[in-house]
Amino acid sequence: MTGFPYGFREKMQTVIGQFEAFLVESQAIRRGGSAALDLCYAALGRVDGFWEIDLLPWDTAAGLVIVEEAGGRVTDFSGQPFSVYGRQLLVSNGRIHEEMLAVLRKVTNQ
Repeated sequence: MTGFPYGFREKMQTVIGQFEAFLVESQAIRRGGSAALDLCYAALGRVDGFWEIDLLPWDTAAGLVIVEEAGGRVTDFSGQPFSVYGRQLLVSNGRIHEEMLAVLRKVTNQ
């Protein structure tokens, strides 16, 4: 699952590149529109993973607590711990996190 940042037009190549890479590697991609709800879906197990760029603390803070309490994994695109002030967010059920990182590394200079 993913979302598109407000500055989508300025980062179109990055966003579409990531979307295309995951489309090739996964069975399906969903785009919900609310990062907070998308994070809850990941915690619930409705989706296996979520990535997005340029989120703000109010988009992620509550959802991250829910994901972590549910046993999910939360990092940035390089696999480092995520900060609510970070610009890259990757969330997974924990089982596919490394695979998701590998997809992002293909299209991101990490």
